[in-house]
Amino acid sequence: MPYTYAVTSHSPANPGAVFTVLVHGATWPSWSPIDAVQIEGGGDPEGPQQVGDTRVFRTGRAVSRERIVELVADRRFGYENVSGPFRSYRGTVELAEAPRGGTDITWSAAFEPKLRLSGPFWRWYLTRFMQRMADGLAEYAGAATDRNPA
Repeated sequence: MPYTYAVTSHSPANPGAVFTVLVHGATWPSWSPIDAVQIEGGGDPEGPQQVGDTRVFRTGRAVSRERIVELVADRRFGYENVSGPFRSYRGTVELAEAPRGGTDITWSAAFEPKLRLSGPFWRWYLTRFMQRMADGLAEYAGAATDRNPA
């Protein structure tokens, strides 16, 4: 049975600025609970990643590998978790221009855990963790816009 979660946040930055942060893996430790990021195969985390790139995230002793599966400029960032406690995991970050300015961010996923009966725990944990991710992304992109106005 698949489980889902969805969290939202708002950034004063425009969707293009938020998207730029998402596709540059090197920024993630600056705005999220993630400690370090590498691009599998030696890619450059400083440059923008592309569909097919696999990022390796380290948070404490936990390591996760996520492959970028969809990029729609300034609108959508899709990824799949390719290791860890899930049979399947597809996450999406949707960016929408907000009526009051800035960007509304929706971070969601559908997943199926490997361990039977662990779904409710993972939904609880991921909802909280990803809210921190969405809020950090929103704040960081907004601050970057303040530092480098278009």
